Amino acid sequence: MKRGKIIKSVIIIAVAGIIIAGAVGLYMFNMPHRNVQKANAVYNLTSSQIVTEYLTDKELANKKYLSGDGDSKVLKISGVVNRISEDFNGQKVVLLKGADDKAGVSASFTKETNPNAAKLKVGEAVTIKGVIRSGASFDKDLALYENVILEKSDVATK
Repeated sequence: MKRGKIIKSVIIIAVAGIIIAGAVGLYMFNMPHRNVQKANAVYNLTSSQIVTEYLTDKELANKKYLSGDGDSKVLKISGVVNRISEDFNGQKVVLLKGADDKAGVSASFTKETNPNAAKLKVGEAVTIKGVIRSGASFDKDLALYENVILEKSDVATK
């Protein structure tokens, strides 16, 4: 009798735990995504400024711009279009880089913002708004500079 009550209690607690975990998982999966284009930009910088900050003191720049919870800063970056390409998903990727800069800012556009990137031309001065994902750095093994990476980008309207 006593053993039956214990088993019944364990089963009830396990079922309740599964239901709660499923509800939390469903809520997290269906949460609305952050709308970067409607969010206010925290900083307005040039591509040269942000690259210099990262190459000078990466730790300080990471504290300033990146967040471990995935809520990194929304930035407006101004610069000259150095290259326009596409990633494997067919999204436009625009590289802002000054002539004398060691690295640049690589901005990945989304399906919705791709048409705005298609209007850009190499050599054109532009301001791009996006969320930062990583900063510029120097890879000693490859002896190459890595660009700052912006995601969910769009051409900024001033």
